Amino acid sequence: MNMRPNTKNQTSITKTTSRIADFLGSWNLKFGTFKMYSQRGFTLLLAVLISSILIAIGSAIFNILSKEIILSSSGRESQFAFFAADTGIECALYWDTKQNAFATTSALTQVACGGGLADLTRTSGGTLLRPTYTTAFSFPLNGGMANPCITVTVTKTFYPTETVIASQGYNTCVTTNPLRLERAIRVQY
Repeated sequence: MNMRPNTKNQTSITKTTSRIADFLGSWNLKFGTFKMYSQRGFTLLLAVLISSILIAIGSAIFNILSKEIILSSSGRESQFAFFAADTGIECALYWDTKQNAFATTSALTQVACGGGLADLTRTSGGTLLRPTYTTAFSFPLNGGMANPCITVTVTKTFYPTETVIASQGYNTCVTTNPLRLERAIRVQY
């Protein structure tokens, strides 16, 4: 037997192995490049997704905050109107109990309320057996049109005697303002 190695077969195996290695190496290189491009696209997609989520969360927070600001502003204006109505009640109670300004025999044509004078408008009505006398007046607080204003109606009914004071307070005296609020208080004694 011939113990000599076949160099031709060895050379052929070496060349084949080398070709396979070259093929696999180039395939790995191409696969690695493909993988690298794939990761770059994924990173961009992830960045766009995270940015979109953050923008959506920011928009939602802005929407909630803007509604809260509008709500708190409306609450503040409502308080102005309520306290204006309360001022009207207090003014009418003072003039009725201390000065008897709303009696049928009163000669007063004006009352001082809210830093200014308010003209009294009187009307009578009711029935012969139960007559009513109504006095109405309006005034702005602190004399300004943009300030809160008040309309007060005092109704006195006789036999038996009863007084009803109704006060409507407004957050502004500008009647065309779409944000104008009215709050009312009624006192009966």
